Amino acid sequence: MLENDRTQPELAQAGAIQSLSAGEYGGWFEYLVRVYPHHTDYGGMVWHGTYLAWMEEARVESLRSIGIEYADWVAQGLELPVVELSIRYHRAVQMGQAVAVRTRMAAGEGVRLLWDYEIRSADGKELYATAQVTLVGVDREKGKIIRQLPPALKDALTRLSAKS
Repeated sequence: MLENDRTQPELAQAGAIQSLSAGEYGGWFEYLVRVYPHHTDYGGMVWHGTYLAWMEEARVESLRSIGIEYADWVAQGLELPVVELSIRYHRAVQMGQAVAVRTRMAAGEGVRLLWDYEIRSADGKELYATAQVTLVGVDREKGKIIRQLPPALKDALTRLSAKS
């Protein structure tokens, strides 16, 4: 074991997830990651696009935690693409660090779904990035925004937002 490995919080295998209780974490779902070299630029700082990939992974795992398999919805012809993104980088994350990517559904307005994000140190003390993403339901075959979400998805998302 390397000396500095003892200073990092223990994580399960890469990409491990934790579903946090709403009472303890205000409805946030937490996805833990460790920063590997391929996440960084030449200076050892996390490349800005990596944060976006982590946010999507956290969102998909959050949905999985309530029984929604994103791949199943895609197979049924429904996509939920990002149509708007706002991200604020507060401080850089460095190679070797462990971070918690926190996400929660902020609101659902028709077929528009707003998701909030925080990327924090694994102990929650340092804030690295905050973001909000808007998704819309799209019929893959027609390539058009759908008028309403399928009832099963709408019900599941209602349960998810009720956790907040």
